[in-house]
Amino acid sequence: MSTAVSPAPAWRRLAAIVYDVLAVVAIVMVVGLLAQFATGGSLFDAQGHLLAWWYQPLQGLVVGAYFIVSWVRGGQTLGMRPWRIRVTDAEGMPVTWRRGCVRLAVAALPLLLLTIYPLTTLKIALSAPVVGWLVVLLPAFFDTRRRALHDMVAGTEIRRLA
Repeated sequence: MSTAVSPAPAWRRLAAIVYDVLAVVAIVMVVGLLAQFATGGSLFDAQGHLLAWWYQPLQGLVVGAYFIVSWVRGGQTLGMRPWRIRVTDAEGMPVTWRRGCVRLAVAALPLLLLTIYPLTTLKIALSAPVVGWLVVLLPAFFDTRRRALHDMVAGTEIRRLA
């Protein structure tokens, strides 16, 4: 079994994020399809308003579970595997459920920027979380242990595998 030995370069983290975005899109599509089946195709009304109050929380719960379960059980998401990186605690040990939840909560904070939509355009509101995630990831380019903000708060690291 490969062991995590040294901090992973930030570019590997970014490459894994690209892969994980594809996995998240697939998860969202499957949950959306199942929600369509569950509501008989009535998730939205004619004006585009969401009818099923549980749909968005369910999406968040399933996507969050994908990340936390991946980090706790094996330390890798689908996107991390081809880039041979793993999330660990500071000592190189597997991530606990608590650390995984803290890491996810901090990493998800930029999603709160979507709430600016009533105050601005949709384009700006959709761009805001992307800018927020760049801010969260920025420390990984300068920190000697290549930790992003959510890693610093949760006490985790992304390490290369030997």
